[in-house]
Amino acid sequence: MNITKENIDALNAVVKVEISAADYQEKVAKILQDYRKKADIPGFRKGQVPMGMVKKQYGKSIMIDEVNKLLQEALNNFLVEEKLDILGNPLPKMEEEFSWETEDYTFEFELGLAPEFEVNLEAKNKITQYNIVADKELLKKEVENIRKRFGKLVPKETVEEDVNIAGTFVNEERELNKKSTIALDSIKGKANQQKFLGKKVGDVVELNTKGLFDDDHKLMGALGLSHDEIHGMEIPVTFSIEEINATELAEINQELFDKIFGADVVKSEEELRAKIKEDAEKQFQTQADQQLLNAVTEYLVENTKFDLPAEFLKKWMVVAGEKPMTPEDAAEEYEKSEKGLRYQLIEGKILTENKLQVSFDELKDFTKGFVKTQMAQYGQLNPEEKELDDIVQRVLTNQDEAKRLQDQLVSQKLLNFYKEKITFKTKDVNYDEFVKEVYK
Repeated sequence: MNITKENIDALNAVVKVEISAADYQEKVAKILQDYRKKADIPGFRKGQVPMGMVKKQYGKSIMIDEVNKLLQEALNNFLVEEKLDILGNPLPKMEEEFSWETEDYTFEFELGLAPEFEVNLEAKNKITQYNIVADKELLKKEVENIRKRFGKLVPKETVEEDVNIAGTFVNEERELNKKSTIALDSIKGKANQQKFLGKKVGDVVELNTKGLFDDDHKLMGALGLSHDEIHGMEIPVTFSIEEINATELAEINQELFDKIFGADVVKSEEELRAKIKEDAEKQFQTQADQQLLNAVTEYLVENTKFDLPAEFLKKWMVVAGEKPMTPEDAAEEYEKSEKGLRYQLIEGKILTENKLQVSFDELKDFTKGFVKTQMAQYGQLNPEEKELDDIVQRVLTNQDEAKRLQDQLVSQKLLNFYKEKITFKTKDVNYDEFVKEVYK
């Protein structure tokens, strides 16, 4: 057997595998002998079938099978031994004149080679790192939300500002009949709110679903429909008022503090606001970190220049999926996925060169922390170590879940690495300012 590689250019190569009869004949002969011993053909005793008959019946298919096995093993070993960093998988070059009627065979495979490049992390002040601050306005709203959540309902005779209204949405044509409770201030627009004001129990309000709520997700809940069903929905509905309630805000006192945080954890309104601020900014940090990771990703993709074996990858995509693509579809798919592929290569280089790969022990520890957090949310604050280990083992046997957690851990490692190596432009913002700047 002989294997050679010819470089077409820096990103493309062809591997030629030459297999002669001597490479496979001995193995084929052994398999045919085994077939002969087991063959059960009418007119011959078991094990006494003439070899010529066995060879005629099975020889060609066994030979083809063995040559293919030998070919795949040789190709894989060659790629490993030569330490070739390839993209996609080797693509066989099909020859019109190929025939299995000979004894010696030559196979050729196209390779797409990963590009050589350097990653520059000196993005001084070009990337903004946001520090999201819980400002006084947010703290004021959160205190009010807490007082509403722990307040008590007071029945009202008529609809007025800041009430909750229970009733039934109806549209006979769509067979819609759904009991819901809605907050008046969630209704979008003064015109729609005016339709409710002054109404009493038993009154019916005529509405249109388009733009009814300040958030379409509230329409989903109110009508009991899916996201797809309410998307672009514009139908008339009636709302029969069955109950009107206002919320009497809970007093800010020790009883309220203890209900929220446990006995004597918080002892004043000042401490309440400090605790809300601390919890809010922890949540904001997660969003700010994700935005920073996204910003670094965008920067690296835009500023790390290298070519890809585009034509090879398009040809590979034609045959790589579960369903074959047309060349036109593959070209379109390549355009969509090129950016992601570039970042995969950049990320892989950063992980390798800086020894940031995830070990199995690290993944187990990370999963254990994740499980403990989940259990704490359901009141299990001190689970036994054996129970934790058993849950972690079950979680990691689920390949999809293990992959998801591994990706999270890799992202965490990369984020810490970027924070250490890159100089960012820092900016303090409140949450509304963050949303406007990042999602504009």
